[in-house]
Amino acid sequence: MLFCFFLSPTPQQTDLNSFLWTIKRDPPSYFYGTIHVPYTRVWDFIPENSKQAFQESNIVYFELDLTDPYTISALTSCQLLPQGENLQDVLPRDIYRRLKRHLEYVKLMMPSWMTPDQRGKGLYADYLFNAIAGNWERKRPVWVMLMVNSLTEADIKTRGVPVLDLYLAQEAERMRKRTGAVEKVEEQCHPLNGLNFSQVIFALNQTLLQQESLRAGSLQIPYTTEDLIRHYNCGDLNSIIFNHDTSQVPNFNNVTLPPSEQETAQEIDSYFRQELIYKRNERMGKRVKALLEEHPDKSFFFAFGAGWC
Repeated sequence: MLFCFFLSPTPQQTDLNSFLWTIKRDPPSYFYGTIHVPYTRVWDFIPENSKQAFQESNIVYFELDLTDPYTISALTSCQLLPQGENLQDVLPRDIYRRLKRHLEYVKLMMPSWMTPDQRGKGLYADYLFNAIAGNWERKRPVWVMLMVNSLTEADIKTRGVPVLDLYLAQEAERMRKRTGAVEKVEEQCHPLNGLNFSQVIFALNQTLLQQESLRAGSLQIPYTTEDLIRHYNCGDLNSIIFNHDTSQVPNFNNVTLPPSEQETAQEIDSYFRQELIYKRNERMGKRVKALLEEHPDKSFFFAFGAGWC
């Protein structure tokens, strides 16, 4: 990661299974690698030095400000097709039909995927399905692809509890800390909308094929949310797993694809790696550096996805 040239691990970091890095200055500032899962699944495994660094910092920065209603509103708007267009108008008929059938399957299965704890908190399947997929016919195909990729039993079981990033933002707000974000919504959104139409159709088709194979029992996913949580709680920064979590983008590289499709898959992978990792790291690194130089007397806590560290 671009930032790591001025970072050093905290003492006994490996012993503590910590994703905390110290920026050496007076007062010190910190980077902390987060994970996009319910905070309750990882909080007890986060070492005390990380929690103490968070408490002692004056200012907490995230990738995006998840507590700002504008952030949520802008993220929603950026996912929509132009006014007057629907998904049925832009997708090939066969893909649209398969997509509709898959979403009907998810809606049918969702009540059985919900946990007793979710139901006890008043979270019901119909409400959750509508919250995630209610407006799917108005979304751009690339966002529908990401939605389908996350509409799995394992993902549904995690809903209803704030993810770690959001929990830290809520805690920072409760502790009356100054908070901020190093990115704008558009900077996260536009690269996804920048894929060309044939690439998007390929990606959506591959995602549907994967989900259809999972439903048929003919495919096992190489790693699950449980694997991600286990690696994180053990302090194991496995690049393959964490890069997947941070980008939220499926990996389409598959040796079983014919050569022409492998080429498309590699183009998509290369595009996302460039836009969502390399360019993004450089942009975020410059902004972090500027913040530290602008406030030499303040202690910052930067909480970013662990895959970027």
